[in-house]
Amino acid sequence: MTGDILTLNAGSSSLKFAVFAPKDSKQTAHITGKIAGIGRAPEFSARDANGMLLVSDQPTVFSPTSTHEDLVAFLLDWLEHQLGNRTLAIVGHRIVHGGQTFSQPVRIDDTVLSELDGLVPLAPLHQPHNLATVRAVAAWRPDLPQIACFDTGFHRTQDTLATLFALPRALSDEGIIRYGFHGLSYDYIAGVLPDHLGPKAEGRIIVAHLGNGASMCAMRNRQSVATSMGFTALDGLMMGSRCGALDPGVVLYLLQSKGMSPAEIETLLYEKSGLLGVSGISNNMQVLEDSDAPQALEAIDLFVHRAASTLAGLVAALGGLDALVFTAGIGENSARVRRSICARLEWLGIAIDHVANERNETRISMDASAIDVLVLPTNEEAVIAAGCRRFVEPSAV
Repeated sequence: MTGDILTLNAGSSSLKFAVFAPKDSKQTAHITGKIAGIGRAPEFSARDANGMLLVSDQPTVFSPTSTHEDLVAFLLDWLEHQLGNRTLAIVGHRIVHGGQTFSQPVRIDDTVLSELDGLVPLAPLHQPHNLATVRAVAAWRPDLPQIACFDTGFHRTQDTLATLFALPRALSDEGIIRYGFHGLSYDYIAGVLPDHLGPKAEGRIIVAHLGNGASMCAMRNRQSVATSMGFTALDGLMMGSRCGALDPGVVLYLLQSKGMSPAEIETLLYEKSGLLGVSGISNNMQVLEDSDAPQALEAIDLFVHRAASTLAGLVAALGGLDALVFTAGIGENSARVRRSICARLEWLGIAIDHVANERNETRISMDASAIDVLVLPTNEEAVIAAGCRRFVEPSAV
């Protein structure tokens, strides 16, 4: 391969991208950016490797009805102009659900795409946009190799008991099991842990990926042992607009007594619950922290309560805890949330340095803390690029 690697990470309302050199041990992208506000008023921004703005949150020529396909076509044309004499050789995608079939990066062909289409019901907020992006790239350049990198793949190291629901075995055999998500984020954090923890990185670690989508992963030897998300990305922690773990009897009640349709319940649980539903204000943690409304405070407190309770359960899965890592949008930026979660876990021996925490420093635990507490930025794009490099011809490595 003689060209650059493009990574695409499509969400329901955003498209993040990065361009990497084919050989780069430092995992540094020379262009990064995003298209935000898809479905409302798309805005495009991009930076070079030094953080200098190439484009600054400029509205695109597209309307609120612009699709992911429209915006991908716009992005690819812009990149072609931006790269000049450089070319794109391969495109890597974050694909949220790989099911039982896919655990490692795979080159996308018609057969793979058809199988991934079949998993859309398991990740309805993400998988359709992931696959729409794949199709948009194929329409632009059918000859360009595309690689799928799976959020579920990192959790395939879990033993059987960690994946089973207490359902009839026939359903488990059909694939109704716990898959886990945010695997690209956890893969990145696992890779950099030795830089911050030394030999302790191989010990009992919990990584809290807290953002609009939120989950936790318990690791041993930097491999997934247990995680909070399950069959879909709806399970586990309270999130921005998703409810997280829910008594299944609530779903039955909504169906049988409230007369709601499955589609209405899906919208309720994925798009109208979580921080947004409890507060009635916003799914954005920063907006809630800035609000004086009692509903905003209650939403934050519930988020923290659920996070601390889930974390405590994962400690049991590990048989103890050596380090806790916060990552993703809330985990990296909300000193208040980190402080509140750790306060509920002081019984574990966690003691944080409040000054370091307020400064969002890398290590926020005190020297006397029995457990190291870190704040590490994640980099899913670097993991996707690494997955693409597995398909580089040996002569180019």
